[in-house]
Amino acid sequence: MIEVANRLQTVEEYYFSKKLREVSALIASGKPIINLGIGSPDLQPPQKVIDALVEGFSSPVAHKYQSYQGLPELREAICSFYKTHFKVSLSPLIEVLPLMGSKEGIMHISMAYLNEGDAALIPNPGYPTYQSVTKLVGAEPMFYELDAANNWQPDFEALEKQDLSKVKIMWVNYPHMPTGAVPSASVYKDLVAFGKKHNILIVNDNPYTFILNDDPRSILSVEGAKEVCLELNSLSKTFNMAGWRVGMVVGDGQHISNVLKVKSNMDSGMFYGIQKGAIEALKCTDMWFSTLNSVYKKRRDLVWQLADALNCTYDKNAVGLFVWAKLAEGIEAEQFIDKVLKENHLFITPGTIFGTKGEGYIRFSLCGSTEDLEEAIARFK
Repeated sequence: MIEVANRLQTVEEYYFSKKLREVSALIASGKPIINLGIGSPDLQPPQKVIDALVEGFSSPVAHKYQSYQGLPELREAICSFYKTHFKVSLSPLIEVLPLMGSKEGIMHISMAYLNEGDAALIPNPGYPTYQSVTKLVGAEPMFYELDAANNWQPDFEALEKQDLSKVKIMWVNYPHMPTGAVPSASVYKDLVAFGKKHNILIVNDNPYTFILNDDPRSILSVEGAKEVCLELNSLSKTFNMAGWRVGMVVGDGQHISNVLKVKSNMDSGMFYGIQKGAIEALKCTDMWFSTLNSVYKKRRDLVWQLADALNCTYDKNAVGLFVWAKLAEGIEAEQFIDKVLKENHLFITPGTIFGTKGEGYIRFSLCGSTEDLEEAIARFK
């Protein structure tokens, strides 16, 4: 047997990759599984986006290698989007890099900045990929704990007490996944100041900002943020394009150049038609967001009813594509979701996959139809 690389000893297969095999097997055996586990939008992208993709197939350049930096008009569309929605000015030439989904940006940024022995600050609870990628590049995950008492915001006093000498990157994610917490009025400013003080690159992962959120914000709107910040964003949730794999990283030109050195050695450009579709998506008006969120509001109301039926508590001020719910005292998350999957044929996510601070919580996705949500509620009445 050929031995695998040492880096694979530090990580496990992604939770959903494993769990969804179990769910698929139950479905194949005839079980009526309702999947409220993952945030994969079931709604359609705007029709003009699909039309642009189809039209792109007929272009004489569609089947050629594309630019490593994306089409100029895609970069310009990203800049216009940031200017319109966040009041952030970006240069399409040097401050924008389209990605094949923002998830790959986590790897590219880590490879660009982390050496073996360096450290990255990672939220607990938080997106599991921050930890796994940090380990894959040989760096050390350092967790900073978030809790409901502080509305899931960083405790800067606690951070200052840690040994930050090896920290190169701090992963931040607001609106926060999985909790749905929105950033306070000061947290972005505090993060920029923290990054400057300790020479740490602050990376805000920002894919949920337009889902059920009345106040979309970018960390780059803070004065001086570009010196120490990058921001990841995505079309997956905002425009129901998760399978298209379109994201972006934006920030200072030197930071973007460093990330491009990695990315340009790992792929050969995004398919032309997908880029043309992405351009049309980024041109959508506020009517798109209003229509999308009207659907999610109805679904969230139903998920709240489901959470009530499961004797959970939750924050009605949270935003994003999920409902983060606290279980009754003494109930363990993974045992609970396995019981519900077996007995009620409902798949929901245990909070523990997001870190130790997720114990006692579960996460519902809003990516289930009204009919599925009503059926899920009925199974517990």
